[in-house]
Amino acid sequence: MCGIAGVLYADPSRPVDPRVLKAMADSLAHRGPDAEGFWAEPGIGLAHRRLSIIDLTGGDQPIANEDGSLQVIYNGEIYNYRQLRADLEKQGHRFSTHSDTETLVHLYEEWGDHLVDKLRGMFAFALWDRKERRLVLGRDRVGIKPLYLYRDDEKVLFGSELKAILAHPDVEREIDVAALEEYFAFGMVPGRRSIFRKIEKLAPAHVVTIRSNARAASPRRYWQLRIEPDHKPSADEWQEAIRSKIEEAVKAHLIADVPVGAFLSGGLDSSVVVASAAGMSQGPLQTFSIGFREESFSELPYARLVAEQFGTSHVEEIVTPDAVSLLDRLTHFYDEPFADSSAIPTFLVSRLARQKVKVALSGDGGDEAFGGYSRYAHDLKEAAIRGWLPAWLRRAALGPLGRVWPKADWLPRRLRAKTLLTNLSMDSGAAYANTLTWCRQPLRRQLLAADIAAELNGHDPEQIVRCAHALAPADDPLGGMIAADVETILPDDFLVKVDRASMAHGLEIRPPLLDHELLELAARIPSKWKVREGETKWIVKKAFQNRLPGAVVWRPKHGFEIPIDAWLRNSLREQFEAAVLDPSAKVADLVNQATARRIYRAHLAGTGRHGSVLWSLLILARWADHYLSSPQLESIGSRS
Repeated sequence: MCGIAGVLYADPSRPVDPRVLKAMADSLAHRGPDAEGFWAEPGIGLAHRRLSIIDLTGGDQPIANEDGSLQVIYNGEIYNYRQLRADLEKQGHRFSTHSDTETLVHLYEEWGDHLVDKLRGMFAFALWDRKERRLVLGRDRVGIKPLYLYRDDEKVLFGSELKAILAHPDVEREIDVAALEEYFAFGMVPGRRSIFRKIEKLAPAHVVTIRSNARAASPRRYWQLRIEPDHKPSADEWQEAIRSKIEEAVKAHLIADVPVGAFLSGGLDSSVVVASAAGMSQGPLQTFSIGFREESFSELPYARLVAEQFGTSHVEEIVTPDAVSLLDRLTHFYDEPFADSSAIPTFLVSRLARQKVKVALSGDGGDEAFGGYSRYAHDLKEAAIRGWLPAWLRRAALGPLGRVWPKADWLPRRLRAKTLLTNLSMDSGAAYANTLTWCRQPLRRQLLAADIAAELNGHDPEQIVRCAHALAPADDPLGGMIAADVETILPDDFLVKVDRASMAHGLEIRPPLLDHELLELAARIPSKWKVREGETKWIVKKAFQNRLPGAVVWRPKHGFEIPIDAWLRNSLREQFEAAVLDPSAKVADLVNQATARRIYRAHLAGTGRHGSVLWSLLILARWADHYLSSPQLESIGSRS
């Protein structure tokens, strides 16, 4: 795993300032503490920070082809690089290293920007073609590895993290107010936007070719997960296929020239990965877990069961409220407001693992692939009720009733009639978007500063979820939910969380359950085998029930969460009031403090449960303290 950055100038004769290139690379030093590399010629400069995993002595980047006309820098791992290399050597290509990186330049010689179709792995790369004077940027299919892009009339900048682009001295830093509203809606900025108006993400499964005289080139999508159920195989046949493909994916993800460990949360997905990897490692597999003093949030007993069964070398750590002292560090590493509170335990388990290994496997992706979230089962029940009720009745009666029904956030979801009535009045895509939304209307706009809210006009953050949900067949509501998660929550929340938390410590995380071949297999499994009679991830539980402790397999899903509601009422109170509610706080330019104060008082009194929204306010405030200090912020504006 590494960090990449670079600049392409519109003027092909303009020299690249080596100090600027060095500053961009230095901002990513945590991603690649082992080595740095630079390459530049008039009009173009590439920078790389390396975390050495494969070909420890010969894999420094940038790497060129035989005549030096191609230069590549990349972040990630190509798990099928040995087969690709063998095929390329048969075609006459000569390799000078044993790294997976070098396969990219030779694949490009054969396939151009369609080289991405040949790759099995996680990656973000930049390849410069001197003969054609074009820059090719690519990102893996589900967005495991990040890549940001900035364009103006003079230049194109790119980097693994926003901070690499911000290290350039000539970058416009207007806040994108649409992204700000989306942050309040989902706790992160989804899709191609970033918090800054002129910096965008290269979307997962996209490649873009940019010429110095045509910087507005549009990215090309090269892969799409298609939910296409195959009803011919039996449940037993699907179970065998799942076991076989997971074992193959885990084996591929263990390729490394350094020791590989594994995160072990005690949940099903990480336990499946550990069960598959334990017999393939040399010596005991090293596993790492994080728990809490609050027993209702801790899964450590289940992690120990799995560790004992497979004889792993297991290490644990307890998270306490003192962990919130990490907020300043998290703000630095995440660059944007990012309110998924599980970033804290992920940061800590990454720090724990890095003391022993450079690479760790994770269970990320299993819920999206096989239908594991509890919200799936709940929303499927809503979908069944929706199917019984005439559309006119749902729209005419349930919608208005849901709008006037009192909000009761302190009750379990199944007893919150307001949410139920609202969801039933909508079609399945809109209902799922409502389910995923942290902060709904009208509160969302009420939380924004008046001038910002006025700029948003008809902006609709939930549209991104509705559009993704529509990628699945209309008669498959679970397929729609999975499609929406794979397009939005997975790349922009969960994978961002893991990438930044792990790379902050120079740790490479590999998620075998996000192998694209495994995802494609899972997308063919009918929904009836994924959520069965309310049991989520049923097919995987059946597939591994004889290999894992029953207490791990059949217990309800437990998210990787922290007790944020309680902390906001106690240990975080002073910090929240100072950062969010103080009239002199920088965040006062972005939010309506009167509304924030009102919902915080309700949370303290127990008459409202606003933990997620309040946490997002606190994170935004700490981000504003860090990034909105003069002269960092030039202006606040909307995306044109």
